[in-house]
Amino acid sequence: MDGSDVRAWVQGYVTAWATNEPNDIRALFAPDARYFTAPDRDPWVGQDAIVEGWRAIGDRPGDWVFGFDVLAVSGSLTFVRGHTTYRDPPAVYSNLWVIRFGADGRCVEFTEWWMEAGRDDPAG
Repeated sequence: MDGSDVRAWVQGYVTAWATNEPNDIRALFAPDARYFTAPDRDPWVGQDAIVEGWRAIGDRPGDWVFGFDVLAVSGSLTFVRGHTTYRDPPAVYSNLWVIRFGADGRCVEFTEWWMEAGRDDPAG
């Protein structure tokens, strides 16, 4: 994988996010992929579980804007920083995606770290 491969995959992810179409989602992930919606949660395992979990969250197409930067690529492991702005209700999130790819360019493990932008750190 290189930066252009990762950018193309993320563009596919954004397309799937916009359509919520099962085939668009499935195309991104290996059959036995693991998708962590947060680092310490149990993952969705396998394409069917990923599609089901993704669609259950159900972000509405057109309700968000997403931008990203590929931070690093090291072999099959990549790091992507994202910025998500939701319109209704208004919210802004910072994201860090840790993505591991298989030899065929599909994701085998996806971990999403996210936090609401602009919130005070409770630790002070």
